Amino acid sequence: MHYKAPAWLPGGHAQTIWPALYAQRRKGEAKPWLRERWTTPDGDFVDVDRQHASSGARPLLVLFHGLEGSSQSHYAEAFADWAAEHDVHFALPHFRGCSGELNEGPRAYHSGDHQEVDWILQRMRQTHQGQGGQVLLAAGVSLGGNALMRWAAEHGQHAKVKADAVASICAPLDLAQSGHAIGQGFNRQVYTRMFLRSMKPKALAKWAQHPGLFDRKRLMAARNLYEFDNVFTAPLHGFKNTDDYWARASAKPLMGQIGIPALALNALNDPFVPAHSLPKTRDVSTSVTLWQPAQGGHVGFAQGIWPGQVRCLPDAVGAWLMRAAHQTLSEKEDAHG
Repeated sequence: MHYKAPAWLPGGHAQTIWPALYAQRRKGEAKPWLRERWTTPDGDFVDVDRQHASSGARPLLVLFHGLEGSSQSHYAEAFADWAAEHDVHFALPHFRGCSGELNEGPRAYHSGDHQEVDWILQRMRQTHQGQGGQVLLAAGVSLGGNALMRWAAEHGQHAKVKADAVASICAPLDLAQSGHAIGQGFNRQVYTRMFLRSMKPKALAKWAQHPGLFDRKRLMAARNLYEFDNVFTAPLHGFKNTDDYWARASAKPLMGQIGIPALALNALNDPFVPAHSLPKTRDVSTSVTLWQPAQGGHVGFAQGIWPGQVRCLPDAVGAWLMRAAHQTLSEKEDAHG
């Protein structure tokens, strides 16, 4: 990806904050979301927002959102617009508690939730194939990107059963490095506070559902994501503590096992995914393509005259996914004579 930020948008922080709040997200009019509620294997639910293409046989793109994201996030609307323009089915499954309604179970979601990703992709693939569809693409943004890459690494060559190509966008592939970076200086004052403003009330609502699920006083006292994850995210999802969670959930140490076409896109000036923490060619399998442009911020990549637009992100990632998937299908056809 060859990206250069417009002159009026300098620096990683501006390239992160402005696109999320003010840049144009769409070229065309928004198509209506169609919401489905799926019952999970453990008796909880997830909400999936869908946008349909002209026929069941058209490709399907599944997008996993970032921390506290939803189908209303700027990148989700930009990807939905790309899908509509290219006549591609689009689905955004909300991680638990992110659809606007609190989930029912004694858990939430986390950066390494590859079991949830696997269940969602399996169901997506089965439904899509039942409608005549052959191509399933998956992308994940930030937290969702790490979870998706963690899934791809976990399943190796077998991942192709459920997806033809995957992409992570600005994912914190080394969770410890990113977790510490977001807890310092300007990042702590702006991004950490922003996330905790929504995460704490949801955690307290979860405690009201399941009294005693965690130490309420310690959660109220948490001032950064490390402390929040120590009290809430880690213990609720089977990890000993934050350090154990960040180590075991990170995708980077396992990216050498990825066996399907995978793109990892990270801007080198991302405020809370340090450039030195990003994977290098030696860290990944030959199935993985690394795009690491100098600029772009965290899920920013705005272009054009003020106030800018963010369609270049899905344009670039969507085109890569489509090429990779079609190459995979051609190889399958050649193998079958």
